[in-house]
Amino acid sequence: MLEVRQLQVRYGGIRAVKGVDLDVGEGELVCLIGANGAGKSSTLKAICRLIASDSSRLSYLGSDIRKSLVHELPRRGLVMVPEGRGIFPQLTVHENLAMGAYARGGGDPAAQYERFPRLKERRHQVAGTLSGGEQQMLAIARALMSEPKLLLLDEPSMGLAPQMVAKIFEIVREIAAQGVTILLVEQNALLALELAHRGYVMESGEISLAGEAKRLLENPRVREAYLGEGAG
Repeated sequence: MLEVRQLQVRYGGIRAVKGVDLDVGEGELVCLIGANGAGKSSTLKAICRLIASDSSRLSYLGSDIRKSLVHELPRRGLVMVPEGRGIFPQLTVHENLAMGAYARGGGDPAAQYERFPRLKERRHQVAGTLSGGEQQMLAIARALMSEPKLLLLDEPSMGLAPQMVAKIFEIVREIAAQGVTILLVEQNALLALELAHRGYVMESGEISLAGEAKRLLENPRVREAYLGEGAG
């Protein structure tokens, strides 16, 4: 579904992403883990055309999207939930959901209220007054309103209490089980790898490890660097 080859992102003279290759197959949940500043979010933004990048191949559903405009991709089913949620704080919950449906002219708020009962309770509430966890739920629900084929999630657990993190990951698991393909960027390596089919480890703008998620969980280097376990 998604093929990325030799992706590079520069900020001035700094190379933030240095020739990244990654693939996401239809129906997969693939995670991209790494320390803060490794280039994970820049990779997602480049895929969505939110920032300038260079690549030898950037293909979505078999089509070259290197020159695609940002607003075109959601209409084709490639949707991102950004780091920091990116909700419209002055609009109500219901109005935020309506904005999510705008790109493709579809989506059913009732389906999202069923998935997120807390949002239904607050559907007339201004989004900026929601808790962090509720705002993350809203950001995901808004993305789902456009009926994505490929959903990019950028740090969905950031800044949330452990109980809410568990709830968000439960929701992500449910979405994947319903057939939505997901590329997940996440600093919580343990949760991400437990959830994913495959994973990539990113360090200093490069992919250092890749493979089945369960194999990466067993990798001593991953366990020491990202799961807080000593080398023994």
